[in-house]
Amino acid sequence: MFEKNFFLVLLIAVLACSCVSRKQLTYFQPITSESAKEISENLSPQPEPRAKINDALTITISALDPEAVSPYNMSGYVIDKHGNIEFPILGKLHVLGMTEAEIISLIQRRLEGQVVNPMVTVRFVGTRFTILGEVRAPGSYPLHNGRITILEALGAAGDLTQYANRANVLITRENNGKVEFARLDLRSDEIFTSPYFYLQQNDVIYVEPNQARSTSNQSVGLWLSLAGTLSSAATVIVTVLRYNQWGK
Repeated sequence: MFEKNFFLVLLIAVLACSCVSRKQLTYFQPITSESAKEISENLSPQPEPRAKINDALTITISALDPEAVSPYNMSGYVIDKHGNIEFPILGKLHVLGMTEAEIISLIQRRLEGQVVNPMVTVRFVGTRFTILGEVRAPGSYPLHNGRITILEALGAAGDLTQYANRANVLITRENNGKVEFARLDLRSDEIFTSPYFYLQQNDVIYVEPNQARSTSNQSVGLWLSLAGTLSSAATVIVTVLRYNQWGK
């Protein structure tokens, strides 16, 4: 009877150390009608994607006279380390930090006097974000249309695991040649008004493990060792007790 009770207590202790509370798994604070209105009024505007070094672009120029614009069209462009693209006939164009609309305006100005009524189309291609850590499917994912929210990104990665630290999600972002770091608390509705709610191209999201995961990983060996030690001790105690009972 002693052995059964001992091992039952030991099992409960192990499970208690590895369990994750419902509060830790829940997204956002309870959202009321008042807080929803406040979020809506303070929601950060969805940013336009801006050209960064090594971004790829497709640029197409069309006009009523296709032959007049054919020399300006090529397959694609990559922004070099100086923020430039080499455009046919027009030469170097500095596009770093520009939106698609701003690049279109730049090219249209440069084409004045060369092409009649040109129509310019610019698209960022191959833009991606990366998500690592405690998600079900970590990896690199396409940033469709250059716009996605942190919640959509987590959905693309299969959502967080039960061991994810929802209170401290790290986002790294390159901005004007420098790396920015931000922390988001997914349990709070304040993420909706964060400038990092909408991801940008090349953002990296890292979801660190919570204490339950850390405790579980670090303590498995310790618990096994402790269980073996306590089991041996329990065997000795039981043997002594039985010996004393028989001796009497």
